[in-house]
Amino acid sequence: MIPATEKLPKICILAGPTAVGKTDISLALARNLCGEIISADSAQVYKYMNIGTAKLSQGEMQGIKHYMIDEVTPDMDFSVALFREKAEEYIRDISERGKLPIITGGTGLYINSLINNLNFTDFISDDEFREEMQKLAYRKGSLYVHGMLETIDTASYNKLHPNDLRRVIRALEVYKHTGKPISYYQEESRKQPPRYEFAYIALTLDRKKLYDRIDARVDGMISEGLIEEVEGLIKMGYNTGMNSMQALGYKEISDYLQGVVSLDETIRILKRNTRHYAKRQLTWFRRDARINWINIDNFFKREIQLENIIRYIAGKIPLI
Repeated sequence: MIPATEKLPKICILAGPTAVGKTDISLALARNLCGEIISADSAQVYKYMNIGTAKLSQGEMQGIKHYMIDEVTPDMDFSVALFREKAEEYIRDISERGKLPIITGGTGLYINSLINNLNFTDFISDDEFREEMQKLAYRKGSLYVHGMLETIDTASYNKLHPNDLRRVIRALEVYKHTGKPISYYQEESRKQPPRYEFAYIALTLDRKKLYDRIDARVDGMISEGLIEEVEGLIKMGYNTGMNSMQALGYKEISDYLQGVVSLDETIRILKRNTRHYAKRQLTWFRRDARINWINIDNFFKREIQLENIIRYIAGKIPLI
């Protein structure tokens, strides 16, 4: 806990759905505000997964330092608790060097772990229970396991997608050992004193335009070599039984490579799944009243949009 007399570190958060344009804005903010970028993307933490996660190349980073990218190999699990631990180290280092940490991404749970004081160490870790639930999902399907949440943790049942099996099992695990839903502990954490002074911005866009961008992004990933990337991962021994390979694009392409569906159908499914994911991201972020929404449709010039965002940040966390 930071002493009451000590100033809270300042951070900027830039969130929003996939393909809305967070990357370009984050780079512009970093250039204008002497910042460095910490990725809050649950897939970009994995090495070798580049095209499907829209990971920037070193050249595209424009000399701006990026963190929480290529942290682990795809066969390793990467938890919210581990994200928070590593991100806090990076925030401390960036701040001590007089720069502004800019948290950028679309994984809302990662962002919340930094600003909601989630205390995951209070919960019992039950590997045996997790393995039991994974076997149950294999036998009866992820929908069945997801349905187990409906009566005991309605909030998590409504929030989590059935395919997000790791978090579904985590919610069941917490309830099993505490008798209370994980959403209860998340709400309690919000009552704790903040650890950061932050400006929280999320980008949005006309739904049709966003979906058009998503479709174009998927087409671009295919042409850039997403299929070959997934083939390479499989040859390295990574498979869809790993959490990393359940990421958008990797599971769908893996199904295609196994002959489950045609390429055209794979692309259609991937576009659909990505649109659904973007919709869930928007639903997640819209529940947070601390967010200042920026509709990029409202600006004729990118410079005006950027100026508007910087003005908001300066008002929330004075940088001088």
